[in-house]
Amino acid sequence: MEKPDKPEHAAYSGRGALSNPAPRFLHRHSAAVEDGWYREEIPESIATQVRPEPARSIIAHNDSPDIPFEQSINPYRGCEHGCIYCYARPSHAYLDLSPGIDFETKIFYKADAARLLEHELAAPNYAVKPITIGANTDPYQPVERELKVTRSLLEVLERTRHPVTLITKGTMILRDLDLLTSLNRDGLVNVFVSITTLDPELKRTLEPRAAAPAARLRVVRELAAAGIPTGVLVAPIIPAINDMELERILATIAAAGASRAGYVLLRLPHELKALFRQWLEQHLPDRAEHVMALIRSARDGLENDPNFGSRMRGSGPWAQLLRDRFSLACRRHGLSMDRMRALPTQHFRPPGRGGQLTLAL
Repeated sequence: MEKPDKPEHAAYSGRGALSNPAPRFLHRHSAAVEDGWYREEIPESIATQVRPEPARSIIAHNDSPDIPFEQSINPYRGCEHGCIYCYARPSHAYLDLSPGIDFETKIFYKADAARLLEHELAAPNYAVKPITIGANTDPYQPVERELKVTRSLLEVLERTRHPVTLITKGTMILRDLDLLTSLNRDGLVNVFVSITTLDPELKRTLEPRAAAPAARLRVVRELAAAGIPTGVLVAPIIPAINDMELERILATIAAAGASRAGYVLLRLPHELKALFRQWLEQHLPDRAEHVMALIRSARDGLENDPNFGSRMRGSGPWAQLLRDRFSLACRRHGLSMDRMRALPTQHFRPPGRGGQLTLAL
């Protein structure tokens, strides 16, 4: 008999999701039935499983007008940070895994990432465009400490002088300051640190295994001090949960040395709607319905809006007020609202062409 899911609204220690719903493409479901026999004790915590993922390519291509890059790399699938709001959670369904607990406990990594990247950059028809690392799941989540997949990718990009943007809420990026400094000599790197709240208690349930707000601010300060162009993404903005912090966050990151800022309104695609509602009912039951009402008011009456042009910012009076507040605060603190600094491409040196040959043994 399959082990039953943990009871609804009962939290695992250090995890964000409160349940493990079946993925939307899997039509086999199981349910616990009380038959009077021995019932296994459900643990209070659950261990992380990490597995290699075979891949034939590493660079993903994007044509969405809402996203300011055309190429990206995701070193990992799933994310141990466990942020309950993560829009990448539903992608675990493509592996027939749940966007709930599975997403934050069953992590896949691109074991051959550096070799694949070098192969793709060496292709005769490769057109160099900046690559973004961390657009889906965090490239500096805890498993990176041992696996070093992200660092291996940066080593290839640094050696070939390829422009790159990194997005993270992890402090481990400071480990790679040597590579970032080298890339920055030719203006080849952007970094964005994601800061959702300055409240450690809210962060504890909203982003249970991500770095503390103070630690992320330290990352901003140290990167800025090293001359690395650093921005902050206030993402996501969640009505009646962290939107009241917006001006304080922008003032704080400006003081820490950030040069630019952006924001994204909470998105709730697919299974994420139910997971987020469970989190609200568990942690903020007094305002759960109010939060959802505000989300619907900024999503044309729906809980999610997948349309280009409005999915990142929302629509209606509340969303417009948020845009105005953000713009005013950025002007007040001298923060650029340009989504990313343009990165040059003329320094690129393809591997195996115009330099030392790559040996394939």
